[in-house]
Amino acid sequence: MALYVYAITAKDHPQRVDDLTGVGSHPAPLRTVTAGPLCAVVSEISEEIRPKRRDLQVHQEVLEGLMSDAVILPLQFGYFAPDDQDVKQALEANVDRYLATLARLDGCAEYHVRASQADEDELLREILRDSSEARELNEQIRAGAQDPQLPLALGELVAREVQERQDALAADIAQTLLPYGREHTTHPPSSPDFLNLSLLVPQDRTEDFLAAQAGLARQIQGGVDLRLTGPLPPYSFVA
Repeated sequence: MALYVYAITAKDHPQRVDDLTGVGSHPAPLRTVTAGPLCAVVSEISEEIRPKRRDLQVHQEVLEGLMSDAVILPLQFGYFAPDDQDVKQALEANVDRYLATLARLDGCAEYHVRASQADEDELLREILRDSSEARELNEQIRAGAQDPQLPLALGELVAREVQERQDALAADIAQTLLPYGREHTTHPPSSPDFLNLSLLVPQDRTEDFLAAQAGLARQIQGGVDLRLTGPLPPYSFVA
């Protein structure tokens, strides 16, 4: 029977999965497949698994439970294997790389930091206060000037100012938080976010990292929403 694969662990991981069931409309018990010094945590499936809310939640809960005991290599939702033998072959073929990655991630968790412009009107007011060119264009438009190029020019100027300010703020946030991470990666932000940063934070730096993030959230002005998610399985740091 086909297998759904959740994570890879070292053989000596506690793997407390006896009372857990997996994804699918007919959830099967979780179990492990061992090959040398590695194990894969799996459950049997008899159907195509789609990213439904319940299955996404089960996948995440399994990983968080495993991660609470020891380091794991989390797999993204939707990883399948035909059978135990296929899983064993994959573990054996990549044993050195998987062991090295486990060692690199040991004692760490992933945190996501995202920033978005929560109050666009406040940002526009700031730009009009700070930019004499923007104020002049805005005043001409409000006074009834008929030049159709004026709104276009103001729109382009404001767009540039917004981009520059958000880029600068994203760089400042990253510069403040990066020292707390063992590694980091920057993802392309999705609107309305202008920052999407993942950090691999060691346990012994977590308290300082959380304090630094909270301090940033208090200090940032201009209607910016700074959001933190974690601790998470270190998806972003597993090839």
